[in-house]
Amino acid sequence: MMEFMEEALDLAKEALRANEVPVGCVFVKSGIKVAKSRNKVNETHNPTRHAEINCIDEVLNYCQRHNYDHVDFFKDIIVYVTVEPCIMCAAALKKLDVKEVVFGCPNDRFGGSTVLDVNKIYAEGFQLTGNILPMEAMELLKQFYKGTNPNAPDSKVKKKSKTSIDKN
Repeated sequence: MMEFMEEALDLAKEALRANEVPVGCVFVKSGIKVAKSRNKVNETHNPTRHAEINCIDEVLNYCQRHNYDHVDFFKDIIVYVTVEPCIMCAAALKKLDVKEVVFGCPNDRFGGSTVLDVNKIYAEGFQLTGNILPMEAMELLKQFYKGTNPNAPDSKVKKKSKTSIDKN
């Protein structure tokens, strides 16, 4: 287990160097790595290019090239990801009926119950194991968020102008 999580952390470090949110992911079937990726949202200018989705695409392409039934193939996959999957990724992994998701640190903002109770997705789907090398994963996120994301949209928060402040 640790070997695959350490590889996911290496992919997250690669993402950080590429100015991406540092998330890395490895898909394992019967103890053999079948896909690996990192976030590529900024690189591709596509907000769906999360590490898990990239790995899903790799497996789908592999199954198509080798004429495997992807439905059966995914049922034995264990996902190792540095950060708890977001709502989009958790739903995709549930739909594909993966066996288990092992993550590094929790995702309180996008993986928690803010918009949707993701715990229900987990409870009705795959086994979820968390807090595997969580400090390492969290440290990468902290490093990323210390800087600014060059591809993030401008803030929509309205700032008070000096004239309105002076009047009060």
